[in-house]
Amino acid sequence: MNHLLKLPRLATRAFSTTTKQMKNKVPDHQKIFQAGNGLPVHIKGGTTDVLLCRLTMTITLAGTGYSLFWILCACQPKGK
Repeated sequence: MNHLLKLPRLATRAFSTTTKQMKNKVPDHQKIFQAGNGLPVHIKGGTTDVLLCRLTMTITLAGTGYSLFWILCACQPKGK
């Protein structure tokens, strides 16, 4: 029972990271995304963003094609 009384204290220690140790990365990201290099904002993040963008487009186009296929199948008259 004693270990249950110590649980709130342990939980606050586990989740209370010192914010002074963490570096603020927002200004660095702002410089990257606000740079006028002619790239769209969804590609400015680098290779990972390009791959995620292409993966998203592929999944979207595949889903659209799959949906259109089943709509076309549903529109066809049933053979008797």
